[in-house]
Amino acid sequence: MEPFDAYKSIAGPSEGLFKDNGSRFIALAYPVETEEEVREIVSGLRKEYHDARHHCYAYRLGYRRDVFRASDDGEPSGSAGRPILGQIDSLGLSDVLVVVVRYFGGIKLGIPGLIRAYKSSSADALSQAAVVEKIAARRFRLHFDYLCMNAVMKVLKDMDLPQSGQQFGEECSLEVRVRLSAVEDFLQRIGDHAKLEEI
Repeated sequence: MEPFDAYKSIAGPSEGLFKDNGSRFIALAYPVETEEEVREIVSGLRKEYHDARHHCYAYRLGYRRDVFRASDDGEPSGSAGRPILGQIDSLGLSDVLVVVVRYFGGIKLGIPGLIRAYKSSSADALSQAAVVEKIAARRFRLHFDYLCMNAVMKVLKDMDLPQSGQQFGEECSLEVRVRLSAVEDFLQRIGDHAKLEEI
């Protein structure tokens, strides 16, 4: 059974293009994790491509893939954002934003033509991207006495948990990232050896 906390995203930005009757549809795909990142990228692209007629986009976020939005940005309802989102979903991706910048070529494409253009340009951009597996996790800072160090380190080693931000003295602390499917096990094993603070 596939762990519930694993999901697919893209490794880095990629670009796609579709042309029809003089209109150009430039699709730009980005890995994102928050709606704030989405807003920054979309507003940056509106400035960069300020002479384009439409900046339509869709995104899906999170390991549950339950945060999403599709924007037609002035195109007929359902003709742009939904086809873009459909391409993200058909690949089973999350933490992905696709923005399609449209330069109008003077000839109206009609709704079927628009759907095809937004779908094809998005598919092109996503086909250029490297797909990666992401693991949803929670981050904890552990606080513990020097005397508990061996017990804490044994749990981290046994569970193969990478650590960072170590501070060792009479009072010790460090940070760990625990995948969601292992959190319960981790909390049981760490028990009273350390005080936990979620970060």
